[in-house]
Amino acid sequence: MSSIDEKKQLLRVQAKQQRAKAFIVDPYVGKQVCDRLLDANILPHAQIVAVYWPLGDELDPVPLLNTLHSLGHRMVLPVMLGAKKPLVFRTWCPGDELQNASFGTLEPSKDKTELEPDVILAPLLAFDSRGFRLGYGGGFYDRTLEKLRKKKRVSVYGIAYAAQEMDQVIKGPYDQPLDGIVTELGVTRF
Repeated sequence: MSSIDEKKQLLRVQAKQQRAKAFIVDPYVGKQVCDRLLDANILPHAQIVAVYWPLGDELDPVPLLNTLHSLGHRMVLPVMLGAKKPLVFRTWCPGDELQNASFGTLEPSKDKTELEPDVILAPLLAFDSRGFRLGYGGGFYDRTLEKLRKKKRVSVYGIAYAAQEMDQVIKGPYDQPLDGIVTELGVTRF
């Protein structure tokens, strides 16, 4: 394991503790995050928007999924195809049945259409003021963003509790920057 990987692992432990504390304080902050995103008016109409399905004490983006769908955006959820592979995104609508997936999350079934998103609202463990995110360590989002950004302009915003901000996230050679962060306090663009 490289020095960067070891340092990131230590940061992940700290970040998970911070996120768990924030979740205990307000597990239903997802509605506020949705309101802040809409107030910022950063999503053009009729975009393909990727949002994650919540896992554990992640900030719950389901209010975002439902609201953005009702506003005419095409919603997609990430699907993991295996270790060291980029994510794909399949369509989602309210009421869709989701199937069990890796790491205890849920994802759309194979019969749902795959689409490339215009906007990704990504989960994270921590973020910093430079626009870098600390993920779970699998590199799924970084691989995906690298692949998509070679083809098209994709806006990527992290979704997090404000308490998940760190002074500095350790940046590795493959880490992809965020365009912004959305918290219960507002939207910050980088």
